[in-house]
Amino acid sequence: GPHVPQKGISVIKIWPHSKKMKVEEYSLNIKNDSIIIFSGTNEGAIRGIQTLRQLFVDEFHSQEKRDTWQLPIVTIKDAPKFKHRGLLLDCSRHFFEKEVIKKYIDLLAFYKMNVLHWHLTEDQGWRIAIDKYPKLTETGAWRTELDSSKYGGFYTKEEIKEIVAYAQERHITVIPEIELPGHSQAAIAAYPHLSCTGEQVDVANDWGVFKEIYCAGNDSVFIFLEDVLTEVMELFPSEYIHIGGDEAPKFRWEHCPKCQKRVKDENLKNEHDLQSYFISRIEKFLNKNGRQLIGWDEILEGGLSENATVQSWRGMEGGITAANSGHDAIMSPTSHAYFDYDLKAIDLEKVYNFNPIPAELATDKQHYIIGGECNMWTEHVPDEANLDSKVFPRILAMSEVLWSYPEKRNYEEFYNRVQYHYPILKNKGVSYGEETIPVTYFLKPSPSGSYLSLKSAHPSITLKHRFNCETCDTNFIDYNETIKVNKTGSLQIQPYKNEKKYGELIELPFSHHLAVNSTVTYNTKYSDYYTAGGIEGLIDSKLGSLDFRDGSWQGFSGDNAEITLDLGTIQEVSTISTNYYQYNNSWIFLPKEVQYSVSSDGEHYINFDSILPKKPAEERGQFIEQFTSAFETIKIRYIKIKAVNIKNVPDWHEAAGSEAWIFMDEIIVK
Repeated sequence: GPHVPQKGISVIKIWPHSKKMKVEEYSLNIKNDSIIIFSGTNEGAIRGIQTLRQLFVDEFHSQEKRDTWQLPIVTIKDAPKFKHRGLLLDCSRHFFEKEVIKKYIDLLAFYKMNVLHWHLTEDQGWRIAIDKYPKLTETGAWRTELDSSKYGGFYTKEEIKEIVAYAQERHITVIPEIELPGHSQAAIAAYPHLSCTGEQVDVANDWGVFKEIYCAGNDSVFIFLEDVLTEVMELFPSEYIHIGGDEAPKFRWEHCPKCQKRVKDENLKNEHDLQSYFISRIEKFLNKNGRQLIGWDEILEGGLSENATVQSWRGMEGGITAANSGHDAIMSPTSHAYFDYDLKAIDLEKVYNFNPIPAELATDKQHYIIGGECNMWTEHVPDEANLDSKVFPRILAMSEVLWSYPEKRNYEEFYNRVQYHYPILKNKGVSYGEETIPVTYFLKPSPSGSYLSLKSAHPSITLKHRFNCETCDTNFIDYNETIKVNKTGSLQIQPYKNEKKYGELIELPFSHHLAVNSTVTYNTKYSDYYTAGGIEGLIDSKLGSLDFRDGSWQGFSGDNAEITLDLGTIQEVSTISTNYYQYNNSWIFLPKEVQYSVSSDGEHYINFDSILPKKPAEERGQFIEQFTSAFETIKIRYIKIKAVNIKNVPDWHEAAGSEAWIFMDEIIVK
C-alpha cells in the first residue's frame, strides 16, 4: 500500500492501558500523519512496537545508514495464540558471553518470543555463581579438554542481574534451568559428597549421558539444592524454575545403600519412584517459595508432581499425558524443535509445519498446551557464528507458529517473507544459515547400478556434479537427468544460488557390488527411527557417512542384527563385508562379533569364522569399521549375516545398563 515518508509523522502515541485487551494483545494504526499503538498492558505495547520495527525498510535497522525510512499505511490487530514462546539456550556445553545473551534477548523480542530458557548447569560446566558454594564455579565451571586445554566460564551475579533486567525491559521472561538429579557431574566434581560414591570425578569433557547423578538417599544433597535454588530465586523473578529431570541413569542409585534405604523407608517401588520422590521434594520447596516447577517429560515417570509443568521433548507423548491429567505442557519435540539437529532432520519448512497441539488431544484439554520452545543444545556449537547459523532462520518459523498459529500454512508464501528478513538480520549482526538442505536425492537400486535423481530445494538453486574415483572425469557438469552409479567412489554435488556457491560441497560415497538390489529378509527388526530407507537400505550401493543421522544407517537397539540375502542367482563370490558405526557417547557400539554363512541352495550353509572388532568398545569418537570375510571364490546365492549386539551399555560407561545400539550400512558382496 501507500507509504508514509519520513517527514509525514506528527504524532506517535502508545497507550498501554486500553480496556478489554488480553495481556499481549495490541492494535497498531499507521495513518499518513500518525502512529498509534493501543494495548491493555505494557507487554502488549512492546509487542506492537516490535511489529512497528519490522515494518520499517531495511535501512532503518542499519547503524550506519538511516537516511530515509518509510512505513505502510496500515491497521493491525494482533494477539498471540500461545502464552509461552521460548528459546532454550544451552550455555553449559559451550559458554556464551553476556553480550551474546543480550543480543539473543533483543532478537527474541524482535520476533515476539517471550521466554529465554537459560540452561545453566550440566555435566560439562556449571555457569552460575553461587555464594554459598564457591567451588561450583571455581572447579565446576572449567573442564580440561581432550587436548589438555582449559575451557569454561560462568556468569557472576552482577552479570545475571544485568541480563535479567535487560530482558525485563523487553518483557522477556528468563527461566533458569538447574539440572537435577542427572546431568550434574560438574557439581559433583566440585563437591564429591553429592554423589552416591563420594569419589572425586572430573568435570565431563565429552558429550553424552553420564551415570554420576545426585544421591537421592543423602539429605545433604537436598540441603545443597535448596541452598542453590534459594540463591537462584533471588536472581530470577520468573514464576517458573526449570529443574531438568531428564536422562538420569539409575545405575548409581541401584548400587547405593543410601538410595536403596530411601526406597524402603518411603515405600517406593523402584528407582523411577525414587526419581519422582526426588522431583516432588524439590517441587514442594519451590512451591513453598511461590514458584512453579518445569521439568522434562521424564518427570512423568513414577507419577507427576501436583503442580508441575511438563516440557515434552521425546515426541508429543509427554505433553499429551500431562494435558490429559490436567497439567500444563510446553512442546519442544526432537522432531521439530531441536535446532542443534542439522537441516537434513529439521529444516525451515518442517519447523513451519510444527503443530504444538497434538491431533489426538481432546478439544477440552488443548488449553493445557501453553506453548512451545525451540531447543538450542550446544555440544557442537562452539561459537556465536555457529549458534546464529543454527537458530536463524528457523526461529522465524517457530515464532510465527507460536504467535499466529496459522491453521492453513502456505510455506512458499512464508519462504518469500523470510527473504525480506535477511538484510535485517545482517544489520543485527546475525550470521544466519540456510533454510534447508539445498538438494535431496532419490536412489533406485538395480543389478547394473543404482539410479540417482537429484532435486534442488528451490528453483533458484542449480546443481553441478561429478563422480570422483580413480578412473573418473574430474570436471563438474550441470545436473539435468538421472545419474547411473555403477562405480565405487563418491558423487560430489555443489549447489549454486545467485551464481554463488550455496552451502558446502555434498559428497555421497558409493560401492558398486554384487548384492545391489538383492532380496533381503530380516530375522530381527531394525528400529523405526533408523531405517536407512527400509529393506533396500543395506544394498542400495550408497554408504553411510560419519554422520549417523544421514539416513543411510540402519539401527538395532538392544538386539542382534540377523539378516539373510538372496542374490537371485548363483554368483561367484570371494569377499563379504559390512560396515558398522561406533559412537559410544550415543550408545552406538561395534558388534561383539560378526558371523557370515553362505549357501547355494538356501538349506545347507557354510559357516565362516567369526570376525571380532579391531577397536574396543571404549574407543571414543565417531568412526566406521568394516568387518570383512575373504575366501577363495565360491559359487553361492544366499548369505546370512549375524552381528552380535553387546546388549547393554557396559558398566564403565556413563550410561551403564542402557540398551546398546548396532548401526550398520551396506552389505558389500564381491
